[in-house]
Amino acid sequence: MREGMFIKRNVDKWNQYQHERTDDPDETAERFITLVDDLSYAKTFYPRSKVTRWINGIAAGIYLNIYRNKKEKYTRVFSFWKYELPFLLKRYHKILLFTFLMFSAFVFIGVFSSMKDETFIRSVLGDGYVDMTEENIAKGDPFGVYKDENPFTMFVRIAVNNTSIAFLMVIGGLLLGVVTLYFMWQNGLMLGCFQYMFFAKGLGYKSIMVIWIHGTLEILALIIASAAGFIIAGSILFPGTYSRMLSFKRGIKDALKIMIVLVPVFIMAALLESYVTHLMSNSYDKENNAGLPVWASASILILSLSFIVWYFVIYPIILHRRNNRSLQKSTNP
Repeated sequence: MREGMFIKRNVDKWNQYQHERTDDPDETAERFITLVDDLSYAKTFYPRSKVTRWINGIAAGIYLNIYRNKKEKYTRVFSFWKYELPFLLKRYHKILLFTFLMFSAFVFIGVFSSMKDETFIRSVLGDGYVDMTEENIAKGDPFGVYKDENPFTMFVRIAVNNTSIAFLMVIGGLLLGVVTLYFMWQNGLMLGCFQYMFFAKGLGYKSIMVIWIHGTLEILALIIASAAGFIIAGSILFPGTYSRMLSFKRGIKDALKIMIVLVPVFIMAALLESYVTHLMSNSYDKENNAGLPVWASASILILSLSFIVWYFVIYPIILHRRNNRSLQKSTNP
């Protein structure tokens, strides 16, 4: 086998072993055995290649991890957030894109159906919620739903509720993604109908400046949670070169890792909703504005969107390309 083909077939695996550590003894042993096999092959056919030294370095690192009782503290956490999760996210970018497009389609269906039939909004959101919102709009207090509850109680309730929904979206992948798809459909329709209500009343821009302060993190995190559910479903339906059980275990681990990063996102979204959105809704009826300067609202919204796009999309791509360039340099003497 030519060296280029050998590298192409195994480079993703070597990158994973180098940057994604595991605490599972069985998987660690399996990785070490696999690397020893690859190293033996490389030493036989490409003894002077830099890729041989690279494989040897990865194997040596795993060896030291097995036989040396090294306590990992902050460096392990730092490596997990800076390298392991971004590499993991890059591997599933296609699933993430599919999930985003599917959710957007459901939102569009909600908006389009509401435009054609206003009773559709009531069938999705319920008569009680629609009547309350329309009453608040008539009183000049369109965002009154966010102002009645104690901020801390509101924070705890929202954080727990959103995290629970996201977790259901993730484990919904166990049923081949059917449950995940149902939650996406339900939440997409609700978002489309909800947003259309405000645009139909001429409050679209103001609703964006108020509601999407917390909604940006909240909605995008739910989309990512849905992608994690589809990762589990994909590991069951499309095991690839792995056994179905091993593929399933990998899918579960990867989905739970993604869920870990979403928990602080949901906490931040709940903080914004229970304190910032709460403050803005309380001052809206007094001064007929959003309670914060437009630049402040826009800044929070843009920062939230930028963080999600950067950490989940752009940074994994940059890290992946940087790693590939390093590999090319190491294999080209």
